Amino acid sequence: MVKKLLLIVLFLTPITLFAETIRTDVLVVGGTASGVAAAIQSARSQVKTLLIEPTPWLGGEMTAGGMSILDANPKLSSGIWAEFRKRVRDFYKRTPGYDTTSTAPLKFEPYTGAAVLKRICDTVNHLTLKLNTPYLTAKRDSGKWVLTVLIDGKEATIKAKVLVDATPNGDIAALAGAKLVSGFDSKQDTGESLAPETASPIIQDVTWIAVVKEFEKNAIYLMPKPAEYDPARYVALKTKNIKKMLEEGRLPNNKFQIKWTENTYGTSVAQMSIEGRIAYYKTLRLHTLGLVYYLQNELGFRNIGIDDSEFPSSDHLPFIPYIREYRRSIGQTRMTTREIYTPYVNNLYRTSIAVGDAPFTQQYADPLAPKINYPPMPAYTVPLGAVVDKDIPNLVVTEKAMSVTHLVNASTSYPSVQMAIGQGAGTVAAYCAFFDLNTKQLDVRKIQIEATLYGSMIYPYADIPQTDRYYRAVQQVTGTGLLKQVQELNGNKMDVVFKPDSTVNTADIKPIMLETYTRAFIWFGKNKPAETFAVGDLVSYISDHTLTDPKTLKNMMQRQWHDYYKFKQPFDMQRPVTRYEFAVLVNRYLNPFARSVDVTGKIVN
Repeated sequence: MVKKLLLIVLFLTPITLFAETIRTDVLVVGGTASGVAAAIQSARSQVKTLLIEPTPWLGGEMTAGGMSILDANPKLSSGIWAEFRKRVRDFYKRTPGYDTTSTAPLKFEPYTGAAVLKRICDTVNHLTLKLNTPYLTAKRDSGKWVLTVLIDGKEATIKAKVLVDATPNGDIAALAGAKLVSGFDSKQDTGESLAPETASPIIQDVTWIAVVKEFEKNAIYLMPKPAEYDPARYVALKTKNIKKMLEEGRLPNNKFQIKWTENTYGTSVAQMSIEGRIAYYKTLRLHTLGLVYYLQNELGFRNIGIDDSEFPSSDHLPFIPYIREYRRSIGQTRMTTREIYTPYVNNLYRTSIAVGDAPFTQQYADPLAPKINYPPMPAYTVPLGAVVDKDIPNLVVTEKAMSVTHLVNASTSYPSVQMAIGQGAGTVAAYCAFFDLNTKQLDVRKIQIEATLYGSMIYPYADIPQTDRYYRAVQQVTGTGLLKQVQELNGNKMDVVFKPDSTVNTADIKPIMLETYTRAFIWFGKNKPAETFAVGDLVSYISDHTLTDPKTLKNMMQRQWHDYYKFKQPFDMQRPVTRYEFAVLVNRYLNPFARSVDVTGKIVN
């Protein structure tokens, strides 16, 4: 036995001696939508960043998974998501029939999306990218993250200060020992009125997408019959309008995304596990190939087939499936539907690092899955604590494994939302690495300011464009709660608006001002403003707070009202102040966003 152990040690010693060790500040594992955005933002924040991805492509499910029609967040296009969106649209702007209207879904060929992301990454300083790099182990050692990976088939060690799990399945968080949950949460557990009474392990279905091409009309482009082919799986297609279904998935250059019921499959936590998914994925690929074969041979679409130039996989299907959910981590905070429908039920809105508006989707083959009747959904904010593991220092988690409830995951898992979340997560990781801190020491306001400096939207408004000269002032004052977002039902949708020309109610701002400013109770007790807050009230409060002579301040503001601030309404001390005027002046003179808040949104004295 001793001789065998000695031989093993001697055999392994050369590998250990010559294994490469790479050191970085931030390590992002997973080139998904969120992973790419996190890595780009971390590097742009002047932090040495390494991004590794097991497949040959960047983009995760929206490229390597073929999910290349994105209809969420078009009105909330900001930051790296806006950059990606613009580059894709610029690439296709001369393509006949390509829709370039501002709110149109973003459509692209998967390999084009992957190439665009690669091109962006290649231009970012402080960012190193390694594709085709599987990960093996992850652990913390002496306050650092240590991962073993395979680079060009050889084992290597990566050491990092901060680790971002941006894998589609939360695999790195699991390897690191994070606590993970799956399935429906109970109403008792989350407090969500929409949640079922009892928890359930059921998770949403998986789709293995196919991207097919329409070849010349008289061409016959038949594929071999795949193994395990069973036409009974697809017989329901005989009663459907296939041309319409193909058209709904149209991509540029005569290609179509097939994401139908017939290639969407019920799944379980066991099948999605690292041990179970290899065999499971093989079966799903064969079933999707069978769908294309059925389309050609049973339905007569003989000139439509899989384009072998799209995916360089052995069967030319996407590398990975489109996964709607699997497992979720336990974060410093957990995002629930309350933060979407009633954002002011707590203070988490103050910690927002991203926005989203993807409609809630439900895809369950299991007939026992609870049916959720979601009300019209407003655009929402994502709290910082949802991407930070509760127990493990310097572990940032995105994609389906971020800390949300099962109900919320039905929206936040969407790729364009994840790209926005990833940018926020990258800002968190860069903050910890740059200041040599851990995720128990987060300065929420510094992280938010850094994110907005790079174009992130942290509060969604349909009526304040990002080009507005005081857009940041509106965002920051919203982040304090002094002015709140307004939800307005618009048909079957819920718009989130700022209502810049409406007036400010004293009852709305007084509690936050008392919470934010120590001397506010003296001013309110002395001045007793009316039901609507007037321009004169605001000037008086600013004078009191800044110790500026009231008459001097009034004269200065009157001179600057139109020429400098470009306000539309006249300067009138008796007139109720508008929300827009209030946001601009409060942000400049009172700077409430400078007040620190913790990860729960509570003001820190």
